Amino acid sequence: MQRRRFLLCLLCCLLCQQAQALLLSAASSGQSINTQVELLEDTTGTLSIADMASPEVQQRFVPSSSSASVGLSRSAWWIKISLQRAADAPAQWWLENGGITIMDLRLYLPDGKGGWIERLSGEQVPYAVGRDHEYRRQVFRLPLLDEQPLTLYLRSYDPRGNSFPLKVWQLSDLNQYAATENLGLGLLYGIILALMLYNLFILISLRDAAYFWYVLATGCALTFILSMSGHGFQYLWPEQAVPFWIDRITLPALWAILVMRFTQELLYTRDSLRWGHWLLNLGCLLYASAILINAFGYPHTGAVIIALAPILSMPVALICAAIRMRQGFFPARLYLIGYGTVLVSTAVLVMRAAGIIQPGPFTAYLYPLAIAAESILFSFALAYRIQILKQEKAAALEQADCEKSARLEQMQHFAEELQAAVDSRTTELASANQRLSLREQELQHAAWHDPLTDLPNRRYLIEHTEAQMADATRRQESLALLLIDLDHFKPINDTYGHDAGDVMLRTEALRLRQVVRSHDMVARLGGDEFAVLISGPNAQEHAVEIAERLISELAQPVTYHDHQLRVSISIGIALFPQQARLFNALYRTADLALYKAKSAGRSSYRLFGDDGELSSDACLQLDLLKVPSGLL
Repeated sequence: MQRRRFLLCLLCCLLCQQAQALLLSAASSGQSINTQVELLEDTTGTLSIADMASPEVQQRFVPSSSSASVGLSRSAWWIKISLQRAADAPAQWWLENGGITIMDLRLYLPDGKGGWIERLSGEQVPYAVGRDHEYRRQVFRLPLLDEQPLTLYLRSYDPRGNSFPLKVWQLSDLNQYAATENLGLGLLYGIILALMLYNLFILISLRDAAYFWYVLATGCALTFILSMSGHGFQYLWPEQAVPFWIDRITLPALWAILVMRFTQELLYTRDSLRWGHWLLNLGCLLYASAILINAFGYPHTGAVIIALAPILSMPVALICAAIRMRQGFFPARLYLIGYGTVLVSTAVLVMRAAGIIQPGPFTAYLYPLAIAAESILFSFALAYRIQILKQEKAAALEQADCEKSARLEQMQHFAEELQAAVDSRTTELASANQRLSLREQELQHAAWHDPLTDLPNRRYLIEHTEAQMADATRRQESLALLLIDLDHFKPINDTYGHDAGDVMLRTEALRLRQVVRSHDMVARLGGDEFAVLISGPNAQEHAVEIAERLISELAQPVTYHDHQLRVSISIGIALFPQQARLFNALYRTADLALYKAKSAGRSSYRLFGDDGELSSDACLQLDLLKVPSGLL
């Protein structure tokens, strides 16, 4: 076994040495190392750092060919890096990953004891956790290098777009580079923020919808640029992982929606280009669907929608602007230039996310520059639009003065006609209200009563019983529910027809009303089933008495033409609260008693509990009493 382990370790070492290590010299600071790394696609996402010792896994690594992006891939990607310093090079180096918005990035460094140290980074951990130096990008301190190769691994996973432009730095060079780029980015931030605030003040004064959407779109674009550059993670939300509502899917989708709405307001597409207005609304729905899909945990699908939606929305916006420009609307010319610039930068971003264009300084700064130019041009377009609005307002006021006199004349005429119409309509409404009131009473009666027997129906029984339960509880009285079933009713329908059955049901319903007391309730549940609810003191005794009378009275023959129709009845009785405290339980208990009455030969009644059987409520209470209290 030890010999096999030795051979395995030896084979791994040989495989690791096959990849030529990148030799770092004193001039290598700031150098890209993507030309020297190897990639492994983990399609299942199940490989761990321990699997890197396997020769089979090592054989799956392929040279990156200077690639720093693999596009919209659902797979996890392992990056193998081998570094070696020259004799004149410093021993301490720092590794930078330029893929700022990567969802999950993990660095594995050798711990010097045959194991690995895992460093978590990416948007799923707070800012300080994901780097060793305060910088907008992810920067990691490497172990001290010597003249022997050092192999380390990165695991990158982001279905929204996987990119990993890698550089090695000396810390002093990195700080100097960061100061220079922060100056340039700060200038861009300042321009966009100043334009947004300027137009915000105009919005507060004018309350114009185009300014509203412009301010929102500019603020969203600024937030997106901060997120893309890493400064948002560094300064705005450093204490938490990046939430989905400011990630690389939600922010650009929201920005696109706001720009579409600004386009509709600036170009008056609702009035002048109806087809364009609806297509822009469709584009907004596509971007909104990407946000929702991303929120529900499907970032890859959301990223695909973000990549495809501009194919619809951007050409439509540009075509609308071109048409409006040909119509002589000057702000459309400024919009066409500004949005065309953003279109180019967005296309570059989409191709970068898809892996068609590799990450680089040009692609990183193109979008912020385009947004700054767009904000300036859109601001000019809005200013010109104000002049147009003033002219339209003056023309509207003049037209309003001309129409005001004509309206006054018409109003007098309309007032006279209106008074006559009101008088006539008032009379009609009074008659209609009377008819509606009668109809409402009829509908309410139909909703609570059986149409054949005019007895209350099952719904009314439930409502009335629950109300009576509450009253009986307050008075500390009981209720009795009688379920009545006509025995041998089906043969009457089969032999004499349904008309005979209807006569039998109406007659038996009338007899039920005559037998029970005036304050007790009789209901038809459906078919040949009836119910009686008995309330008041001594409900149990009254229930038994009424049941005996019903068995006698309802068994009397019913004359139908020349035939004497006969049925017998079975009755089940349940008591509240002795046997049930809720209507459903009371009904089930009475139904069980009815079943036992039928089983005993029909034409009889059965009071539940006479044979010592307990209801479901009583069984539940006994079970609760048997539960140990835990105090002994």
